[in-house]
Amino acid sequence: MSQPTAVIFDVGRVLFEWDLRHLFAKLITDDDALEQFVTTVVTPEWHLQADQGRALDEMIAERIAQFPQHAQLIHAYAERFTETIPGPVAGMPELVARLDAAEVPLYAITNFGHEFWQMFRPAQPVFDRFADIVVSGTEQLAKPDRRIFRLALDRFALAPHQAFFIDDNEDNVAAARAMGITSHHFTDAASLETDLGRFGLL
Repeated sequence: MSQPTAVIFDVGRVLFEWDLRHLFAKLITDDDALEQFVTTVVTPEWHLQADQGRALDEMIAERIAQFPQHAQLIHAYAERFTETIPGPVAGMPELVARLDAAEVPLYAITNFGHEFWQMFRPAQPVFDRFADIVVSGTEQLAKPDRRIFRLALDRFALAPHQAFFIDDNEDNVAAARAMGITSHHFTDAASLETDLGRFGLL
């Protein structure tokens, strides 16, 4: 069986930093109140509904009905989501550029709300280097559901053994590996660079 020939990236916390706190720390000055808010109101678990393809308007209306005292902050989540993404992960733009220069085909599978991707993607020219990107909110399938990996492989015209997948989430990595995809649990650019070299991709 041949070595991987194409690289599939995750986006959040691999290519770009992401944390709800990056936005809400600007709006909630008390540290305890901030933690309370991002663990009980606008939480990563609730946000996953957007990644799974639920309409943002529905999510916002439902959450405001549940937490009317936080209506302004919940609206900020919808309107200022890109502020939860402060910039690229250190070393990753350079690594992507090197792979592209080496003519390694680049793809992505990202858990990302459809509306939020429409806000974020136009401002990020790094994705111009990518042949295709599967967005969970658009497809209404989110990692680690194996169906999103199958959809991506079909769209990218790759067999599992041809792909090298990178994700910071261990469940997503395990799901990809179970399908026969060589996978890297991301922690930092230096470790990824070493693994890409080990597989002859850099």
